[in-house]
Amino acid sequence: MADFTHFNQQGRAHMVDISEKAETERTAIAASSVKVSEEIYQKINDYQIEKGDVLAVAQVAGIMAAKKTSDWIPMCHPLSLKGIDISFDWHVKDDVFELKIEAFVKTKGSTGVEMEALTAATATALTVYDMCKAIDKGMIIGETRLLAKKGGKSGDYHREQGEDNGGAK
Repeated sequence: MADFTHFNQQGRAHMVDISEKAETERTAIAASSVKVSEEIYQKINDYQIEKGDVLAVAQVAGIMAAKKTSDWIPMCHPLSLKGIDISFDWHVKDDVFELKIEAFVKTKGSTGVEMEALTAATATALTVYDMCKAIDKGMIIGETRLLAKKGGKSGDYHREQGEDNGGAK
């Protein structure tokens, strides 16, 4: 069990002690997406969804989720986040309406913010779905993935364009 950092001497789960790690600036960017019908696309952009401004609500949901990541993911440390930004970009091609979501998270601390960025992107996509499901339950939430991270012992990471192999070589 010595090779697994989240297990104690008895083989049971524990939160890793990070008290000796240096505090450094750490950032992460994660992405997700939601494919919607043309009707939903139009209604979001014309602010005609009955529940309200979809992108504004989803953006706030993503920010809130990043701040509460340690409540969702058992071995995540509670972090004092210094910055969170959620951005959107529509991609429309061949009658496919896809909302691209990017979540940026920053802290100065002893552990990274990858999970916070991934949680933010996921919660944002789920909120878009929730806000629009009365119109069409056939929306598709796309792949959620880490795009980049900076800081920490493991160094920087940047997903290459088109690199969607899940880390497989």
